[in-house]
Amino acid sequence: MRTHFSPKNNPRVIIIQKLYGKFYNKDDILNFPKHRFKKFIKDIVMGTIERDELIVDELNAKLGNDFVFEKLDRVFQTILKAATYEFMYKPQLSLNIIIKEYLDTSNFFLENSQTKYLNALLDNVGRKLRSKNA
Repeated sequence: MRTHFSPKNNPRVIIIQKLYGKFYNKDDILNFPKHRFKKFIKDIVMGTIERDELIVDELNAKLGNDFVFEKLDRVFQTILKAATYEFMYKPQLSLNIIIKEYLDTSNFFLENSQTKYLNALLDNVGRKLRSKNA
C-alpha cells in the first residue's frame, strides 16, 4: 500500500525549506505558522542553525578525509545538517526512523541516485554518532 506523501504537511519538508532559506539567504526571516508539529519543527530548525559549525565539524570528522561537505549540493547539505542534529540531540528518536523520514523527505528535493547516496551517508553518520553516545 502506497501512502500519500503530502510535502506541504510533512514536518521534515518544512524543516528543510526553513533551513535552506536561512542558510542561503541570510535576510530570510524565520516564522513558524500554525502546524500540528510546530514545536518539533521550530526545535529542529533553531537547533540546527545554532549548532551549524559543530554539526559540520562532526560530519567532516565522522565521514573522513575523502568527504568534502562544502562540495555537496546545497539541499543535500541542508538535509544532512538537519538529520545530524537529530542524531546528536534527539536520542529518544530511533536512528532508523530519522533516516527513513529524511529519505522520504529527500524524494521531494533530490533525484533517486542522490537519495541512495544520502541513505549511505545518513546510515554511516548516524551509526558513528549514536555508538559514541551509547
